[in-house]
Amino acid sequence: MNVRRLIRNARLLDPESGLDAPGDLLIEGDRIAAIGPGLAEAGFGDDTEIIEVGGLCLAPGLVDMRVQLREPGAEHMESIESAGHAAAAGGVTTMVALPNTEPPVDDVSVVEFLARRAREVRLVKLHTYAAATKRLKGRELTEMGLLAANGALGFTDGVKAVADALVMRRVLAYARSFDQLVIQHPEEPSLGGAGEVTEGEIATRLGLPAVTPMAEVIMIERDLRLVEITGARYHAAHVSTAAGIDAIRAAKAAGMPVTCDTAPPYFALNETAIGDYRTFAKLSPPLRSESDRRAVVAGLADGTIDAIASDHAPWDQDSKRLPFSSAACGIVGLETLLPLSLELYHNHHLELIEVLRRLTVNPARILGLDAGRLAPGSPADLVLFDPDVAWTIDTERFRSKSKNAPFDGRPVQGHAMQTIVDGRTIFSRKT
Repeated sequence: MNVRRLIRNARLLDPESGLDAPGDLLIEGDRIAAIGPGLAEAGFGDDTEIIEVGGLCLAPGLVDMRVQLREPGAEHMESIESAGHAAAAGGVTTMVALPNTEPPVDDVSVVEFLARRAREVRLVKLHTYAAATKRLKGRELTEMGLLAANGALGFTDGVKAVADALVMRRVLAYARSFDQLVIQHPEEPSLGGAGEVTEGEIATRLGLPAVTPMAEVIMIERDLRLVEITGARYHAAHVSTAAGIDAIRAAKAAGMPVTCDTAPPYFALNETAIGDYRTFAKLSPPLRSESDRRAVVAGLADGTIDAIASDHAPWDQDSKRLPFSSAACGIVGLETLLPLSLELYHNHHLELIEVLRRLTVNPARILGLDAGRLAPGSPADLVLFDPDVAWTIDTERFRSKSKNAPFDGRPVQGHAMQTIVDGRTIFSRKT
């Protein structure tokens, strides 16, 4: 059935074209049929549902290019369904999963399993990366061509770096032959493996083993030399240091096929959030100094950092409420991706359209997805949001099964009010 819905009196925001203007948007079935001012005046029959939104912002749904799911293997921490509900509440319409499940996504059967589960759940669109090496061990390459042919969007060992330079060269060379993206966790493991917080005063005061921020740029610079050899497309995940961002900026200026993303903790927090051993602020890479945090903001503002991803990493209480050295790294982020990113707008670092660009069309382009645009013929994957509504983050109200976030009690501005995927409303906030 080709359902028609007219969203009326919205503030239309299309990061691809730069559109930021009042108007209407018509959905027919699962596609955007028309966009612009005065569509309602054309007159539609009784079969058209009219949705009056009173000036709320209407933008492409967010494309979250870095999400950890725990299905298969640890569904008690997060399932595809619970992550789908969390994503929908955050305005995310497309998410891309890392391969570090159990079993890992290193075989076509796991790619097919995830696709089947996403079809059953029918919430947000789900894609997956595949492992670059078998069992994420960093030694033997996966069947990259077969995995790509069956839907893998790129190759990565997830939360682990591909440490061996020769293996990484082979990963890049094979990925280049299939025109596939390679995503790296940029941390030199022999420097970073034993560290729990970033090197500096906080680490010294707390007596915690530290990792030098140089571990990030050392890995990035090594990989950039391998990109020069192979010509492969390379993406550095969750960049967090001034030196790492500078290396990527220089590579882009030289015309190399390099992109990167960051996550909200790296521009919304610094190392002081650890406080007195707050394990909910333990991440990998770790929270950095204030100067590095400012460098991340500057990298977003000048376009060096292409995308913002949630870096969603759900853990149960038994994994986080432990002594700092024993606690797992990572926080949940699907439901706070939009409001924390909007801080860049409210603090006058980026225009609203530029914040949305890094959340929608940029990650979609990097991954080759048909998403992130408000244009006739595009998928009707949309988020309706109020950028100014004030609220306080309450982790107990998260739809995610896990509640591990350092932002509990943080005042923010901006909420997803309605999330639409393929023309279907999958989330609507009660006012």
